[in-house]
Formats: sequence, structure tokens, C-alpha cells
Amino acid sequence: MTLTQNDITGLYTAIVTPFNSDKSVDHKALADLVTRQLAAGATGIVPIGGTGEYPALSRQERKDIVKTCVDAAGTAPVIPGVLSTGFQDALEAGKDFAQAGAAGVMTVTPYYAAGTQDGMREYFANYRNEVGVPVLLYEIPRRTTVSTKAETIQAMAEDGSIIGMKCSNYDMPEFIKTMKLAGDKMAILSGEEPLFATHVTLGAKGGVLASANVYPKIWIEIFNLARNGKLHEALNLQKQLDNAIDAIFRETNPGPLKKYMEMAGHPVGGVRLPLEDPSEVTINALKSAFDVASLANVA
Repeated sequence: MTLTQNDITGLYTAIVTPFNSDKSVDHKALADLVTRQLAAGATGIVPIGGTGEYPALSRQERKDIVKTCVDAAGTAPVIPGVLSTGFQDALEAGKDFAQAGAAGVMTVTPYYAAGTQDGMREYFANYRNEVGVPVLLYEIPRRTTVSTKAETIQAMAEDGSIIGMKCSNYDMPEFIKTMKLAGDKMAILSGEEPLFATHVTLGAKGGVLASANVYPKIWIEIFNLARNGKLHEALNLQKQLDNAIDAIFRETNPGPLKKYMEMAGHPVGGVRLPLEDPSEVTINALKSAFDVASLANVA
């Protein structure tokens, strides 16, 4: 079955890549993580992207990780992140992931050699024609320094280039405009924990969240409240995660998140260079946040 915009709803966990002590990929821990997320109610899995340390992995490792996720996920969709800077590299990655069984790919806007809005539209049109699986746009300007305008996103959806997008952007006026122009043409997903409930209340179909590695159930509960228009209740519930979110994102993701997962009883190893394990200050913040969440019985 081909993935469509109507299939994309709910929680998609942006999973970490577990490593062994020698920093090789721990495929058993990876499969266990996928299984645990889906058992908790996640709709699908997003491996490999920023949370999955895409830049630190080899091409073969990425493909093998997607295959492990697909095997563990059964019928649930696996939509790997593609963070390559250039078209050919991104295309090779997308084809590798499709061959490994991915339902689609979540491809970042081209960066470093940043194109115009028309250039990005053409980039994704050509990419979708060649990659062979449905494509979601990954919009994260704070990392790429590239912003895709709402009008461009609307045109990309109308072109059939994308069936959805992950919005990791704090520009709320632009998000509202994107929802107005393209919300009925594609599945828009929140990529920001602090804005998740608000995004869903405004029409987002769900979210791609890194902290769901630890707390999938509460994010699903927040989602259900928000999509039923209960924003106040959703935000009150989300407050229980505020300290954890602040601590997890104190330093570059996923170093603190992996340490937090260890505290929660789900060890997944460290990170690969140039990332490093979190500082002592951040570790103390993580411990404090974990204690607060535990006292609140967050699960």
C-alpha cells in the first residue's frame, strides 16, 4: 500500500540510533526501541534523521538501520529522515531506504548551497519523480538557515512532490499561513515539543517528536486532547514534561536524550563525534528533570 497524506496522523517517534560500547550500531536495542514505541501507541517511526545521528553514519549503516526498523515495525510505517546536502546524495539515500522497505522519506530542504523558493520547489519535484516513494518535507531553518515559504509548500503539495511535512519552526504566523494554504493538501506534522499541542489544535495531523523515545504515551494523550480542541487541558498535561524537554535540549540532540533514556531504564549508548556526551551541568539538569517527572508519575 502506498503511503498517502490521509495515513499520516498521530505520533511518529524520531528515534535515536543505539550504539554498542565500541560505537557500532546496536541492532537489537534498535529493534526493541521500535517495538516499544509501537506498543505504546505510536503510529510510525522516523529513524536516521538528526535524532538518529544521520551525519555520523555511513551509507551502509543507514540502510541497515532502516531495514532493522522495517522488520521490527511490521505494518507500521517507517519514514527515515534524509539530511544530505546535495540532490544526488539525498537521492541515493532515499533509494537505499526505499529498497530497505521504508514507506516514505522525510527529506530536509537543500542547504549550504541554498536555492531560491523556485529552486526548492523544483528540487522536490525532481526528487519525488526519481526516489520512488512518497516524500515529506523536513523544514528546520535553525539548522539549515533555509526557510520554505507557505506559498512554496502549497505549490509543492499541488505538484504532488510532497504528501506532508515536519515543521520544526517557531515562526507561528508562517505556520498558520501554511495551514491555511496547504493544510487540506498534505499532512502537516509538528516537530517542536513546546509547540506540539498548539500546532495540533491549529490543524497539524500529529508530530515527529524526539522526547517520545522516553514518553510516547503522554504525547499521545496530549495529541488526543489537542485534536479535540482541548488546548488548555493539553497544555496543562504538557507542563509535566517541560523540565525534561528543557534538559534534553540543553545541548545538541541526541546526547542529552540518550543519557536521559539511560536514566529511564532504556540504555542506548553514547553519541558519535563530533557530538559528545553531555556536560556535568546538563547531566545534573537531566537528573533533576527525571526526578520531577518520576514524582509526577509521568510515563
